[in-house]
Amino acid sequence: MSTVTTTGAARAGSARSRGERGTGKSILLHGTLLAAVAVSLFPIVWLVLTSLKPRDGWLSSELEIFNQPSLDNYVRVLTETQFPTWLLNSVIVAGLTTVIGVFLASTTGYAISRFRFPGHRGVMWTLLVTQMFPVAILIVPLYNLMAGLGLLNQIAGLVIAYMTVAVPFCAWMMKSYFDSIPREIDQAGLVDGLTPFGTFWWVILPLARPSLAVTAFYSFMTAWGEVAYATVFMSQEEKRTLGIGLQQFVGQHWSDWGLLTASAVLIAVPAAIVFLLVQRHLVAGLTAGATKS
Repeated sequence: MSTVTTTGAARAGSARSRGERGTGKSILLHGTLLAAVAVSLFPIVWLVLTSLKPRDGWLSSELEIFNQPSLDNYVRVLTETQFPTWLLNSVIVAGLTTVIGVFLASTTGYAISRFRFPGHRGVMWTLLVTQMFPVAILIVPLYNLMAGLGLLNQIAGLVIAYMTVAVPFCAWMMKSYFDSIPREIDQAGLVDGLTPFGTFWWVILPLARPSLAVTAFYSFMTAWGEVAYATVFMSQEEKRTLGIGLQQFVGQHWSDWGLLTASAVLIAVPAAIVFLLVQRHLVAGLTAGATKS
């Protein structure tokens, strides 16, 4: 009996030894992680510090980390430029893209997951194929369609353009999540007297909150930081979004880094808020459907 116990203890100690890292490996691992963190944070820190320098302070050749902080760049951006108008347009476009995109992606994903109808496979392939084309190829046909429909320089046209990017990907992601929800739940809703849409709205959607959060975040970011579509479809000054507006601070021979960095910080705030609101659902939503029980 003692021999067995001694052998088991020896094996456990050997397993613990194999699982433990040596001092050198631990130092190397932590050093690599710290270096990665420093590389990731450096652009953000540089951006914030530059935005807080006095007017034209970024032109100084002296290496100063933080000297005479000032909000002058932020005041100039908010009072001397069209930034508030660009911000409002971007909020409207991103908000509509998020709301409409989540609704279309969730209903499309649920229909593909639960129902078999004529053209079912064709719809699935269409959603997949649309992800294969880069933005540069789609700009010209979309521009012709928008011009024919009278949607150039219209917020509705830009929202539609963004949904062509966000909805197919999000619909596939929602389908994967709906596939992981047992069909018996749908049947229970029907037995309780709900319609198919009622079952989807009142029973299934509350269970799909993680995937809805990821869909909302992806749709919002698609519209919030996009430049190519906005540049082509929005040529009027009062209809410009943030992506186009920031180009006004960059000239052929001169760039105002004070205004650019202050604007970048202000633009990052709404995106950070949205991320904080949905971050606890992001991992669950992104890995949904990866495994099935």
